[in-house]
Amino acid sequence: MRIAVAGGTGVVGRHVVEIARGRGHEVVVLARSQGVDLTTGAGLDLTGVQAVVDVTSIRTTSGRSSTRFFTAVTRHLLAAERAAGVGHHLVLSIVGLDDAPYGYYAGKAAQERLVQAGEVPWTLLRATQFHEFAGQVHERMRLGPVALVPAMRSQPVAAREVAARLVALAEAGPSGRVPDLAGPREERMAELSRRWAAAGGVRGRVLELPVPGGFGRALRDGTLLARPGCQHGEQTFEQWLAAEQVHRSR
Repeated sequence: MRIAVAGGTGVVGRHVVEIARGRGHEVVVLARSQGVDLTTGAGLDLTGVQAVVDVTSIRTTSGRSSTRFFTAVTRHLLAAERAAGVGHHLVLSIVGLDDAPYGYYAGKAAQERLVQAGEVPWTLLRATQFHEFAGQVHERMRLGPVALVPAMRSQPVAAREVAARLVALAEAGPSGRVPDLAGPREERMAELSRRWAAAGGVRGRVLELPVPGGFGRALRDGTLLARPGCQHGEQTFEQWLAAEQVHRSR
């Protein structure tokens, strides 16, 4: 199968590319580094593609910026898919989105609506945050020697396990909304950030702070945790962290 991966150089995308190629598929990476700008549609050619896996992302907490990005990317992908006769659009979204349509999540909600209303047969997989999120939060929220991490209940899942599920879904064909995918257990994001920093020798303190407003409540009250019927990955945060340490030491 010829599979196009939108965002194929990102945290999940690189695993999707590797796993799909390992299973014998021909993979087309859709990213700026490959001459494709999904926000404008420049360089986007899906000739011969049977399925598109969209794992694009943007680094923002602005609902307006997120919505603008995901709306533009999704519209360009769907238009190119219709033109090329692509029969399957597969998108990765976020667990708990319906009850927390704020900030970055607002853009993902807009993305889901466009896909579900579009003409291209689709599959929608929601997943919880990835193990990598702890380090990303630590780095983005660091002020000198202090990292201000939001008070958050999380159930992190391995990005590679999400990628493997996406490849299997691409092979299965359009399936609509499929069961969510979450990590094996609940964690507190501040504690994960502390463990990530300690493992990497990053000095300083991690302070847990409540985020105000509706989104802050969603972070704290379990809105973003696994729901009934959710499937679970196997790799724990500790196992992922140990594997990362081994990889960096080579």
